[in-house]
Formats: sequence, structure tokens, C-alpha cells
Amino acid sequence: MPFLTNEEGNQPIDIYYQDYGKGQPVILIHGWPLSHQAWEGQVQTLLEAGYRVISYDRRGFGLSSHPLDGYDYSSLASDLNAIIQQLDLHKVTIVGFSMGGGEVVRYLTDYGTERISKAALIASIIPLVAQKEDNPDGVPSEVLNSIMEALKNNRVGFLKDFHKNFYNYQENKGRMSEANLEYDFSIASHASPIATIKAAEAWAGTDFRAELKNVTVPTLIVHGDADNIVPIKTSADQAAKGIADNEYHVIPNAPHGLNLTHRKELDKLLLEFLKK
Repeated sequence: MPFLTNEEGNQPIDIYYQDYGKGQPVILIHGWPLSHQAWEGQVQTLLEAGYRVISYDRRGFGLSSHPLDGYDYSSLASDLNAIIQQLDLHKVTIVGFSMGGGEVVRYLTDYGTERISKAALIASIIPLVAQKEDNPDGVPSEVLNSIMEALKNNRVGFLKDFHKNFYNYQENKGRMSEANLEYDFSIASHASPIATIKAAEAWAGTDFRAELKNVTVPTLIVHGDADNIVPIKTSADQAAKGIADNEYHVIPNAPHGLNLTHRKELDKLLLEFLKK
């Protein structure tokens, strides 16, 4: 199995990754609480279009190391940097889905744009999930607190139902199968319980608004207007206002997990953006 080790930080972290194809490199960063397997459709599409496609498991998820700590975004961005450096990648497009949008922005904050040509934020949490006085459209604290309590006291039970809302399953049965829900549950339930909680604390509590100015490469922003997990007004709408060089697309009726339910629409946008 392909692993590389990030030596930066308090302890070595082994990162599982898949590296297919040739051409311009595209790195796919998965969302919470899944693994690189969530990108199955996009890997196929990008390979067929002639790109080099690299996907990996965030620490604590999939086959990567399951450490006790290190789930803050700078630590997570250091894992991304280890991949870029050790594979000696240049002119990379980094694509972050949901929580993965945080790694995109924090990487650009901590490591700059020398090796990056483009970025993409897909159903991303950027710039802020939580409701605050100056972010009234965010997710209320009582909702976020209830998620944390459920993860601590009934993690598997919470995850069993989570992806129904992730995909707006009742409305999108024609675009996916119940087997997709079972597949995601299997992936999510086998993640580190500690990582599942601490990564959730990171995406729920990190404010990236001051870092949007660091996103200076051309950036694709795609969000669904029916996203029940990351409301569009607190995320993509604000990201589009704060990132100078962006291309913003809203997919009508698309849920959070639009990379599956609205794969054709997303893949078309992604390929058009990469070719520009």
C-alpha cells in the first residue's frame, strides 16, 4: 500500500494515498467523516480527462495514522504539504470538499502558492460554519453542541443517519441508492472515534474569514442551494465575496453530497475550470 510519512509535528504521521495517471496533478481532499473513497467518481472522470489524480486519507480516517491529537487545520495542512513535497508536485490544483476546504485555505496561508496553480472549494465549510453575531446565517451553537454530544455518546448511531441528510436522500433516491448510504456508514464508522470528534471540532470552530485574502490563485467555488449540512449563505456566498479570483457556481437543488448526487454537473464544472 502507498504511504508517506509526515515528520512535521509531535509525531510521525503515516498518510495513505493513491496516485494515478499522468499530466497536471490534481489533489482531492475528502470531507468529514469519510475517506479518499468518497472521490471515486471524480477520480474516474479526471483520469479519463488525462490528469494525474492524487487522493488521500486525512489523518484519523481511512488507512492513515490515527493519532491522539493533531486535528487542527495547520496540522492537517502539514499532511497536505508532505504529499506535495515528497511527490515533488508543481502546478497543483488542490480540491477540498466540505471540511477539506479548510486544508485548501490553511495550506495557502501556511505554505503559499509556489507549487499551486488553482484551487477548488466544493460544498466547502469555508469560511465559517458557526453562527456568530457577525455571522447570523451560520449553524447555531445548540445544533453544533448536539452533534458533539452525539459523537461522544452515540457515535455509531449518529453516523447511521447522518448521510441521509448529507445527500437529502428522500429527494435524491433517483440519483443514488441505499447502498451508497451503507457504504458511507461503513467508512465513517471505522474512522477513529477520537479523530471523528476532534476533526468535527476543527471544522465547527475554525474561522477562516481573515485567511480568504491568502487565496490568490484562481479558485472554483461550487455549492448546492439545498445543502442541509453547510448552509450556502455562511459558506460559499461569503467565500465568493472574500476570494478575489473566483468562479462561483450554485447547483440548483443539490445537497451537501453533490459529488455523488450531482456528479455530472460537478464534473463538468471541474473539468471546464481545469482546462482554463
